[in-house]
Amino acid sequence: MGHRSQADRDAMTVEIGFAVLTGALMAAGAFIAVSVPSVFLAPHGGVRSVLLMIAAGVAGLVFMGRVIDVLWRFGHRDATVEIGAPGDPVPPVQPSQPGRTSPDS
Repeated sequence: MGHRSQADRDAMTVEIGFAVLTGALMAAGAFIAVSVPSVFLAPHGGVRSVLLMIAAGVAGLVFMGRVIDVLWRFGHRDATVEIGAPGDPVPPVQPSQPGRTSPDS
C-alpha cells in the first residue's frame, strides 16, 4: 500500500457514502417487496412474524451485496487506473500561436 493523496481519500469517502446510501435504498425496497404480501396474505401473528424476519434477512443480504459490489468495483478500478502511469497516452502539447485563438480558450 502506498501513500494516498487527499483526492484519493476523498474519492473513497464519496464512494463509501454512495455504496451505503444505495445499499440502504435497495434494502428498503427489498424489505417492502417481501413484507407487503405478508400483510395481506398472513393475518396470523406467527406466520407474519416469520415472513417479516425473512424480509429483514433478504434486506440485509441486499444491503451487503450492494455495498460489496460498489466497493469491489471501485477498488478494482482504482487498482487498474492510475493517472500518469507508464504507458498512458501523453496529451499533445499545443503551443499558443500569435494572432490565433489559443486552444485553451
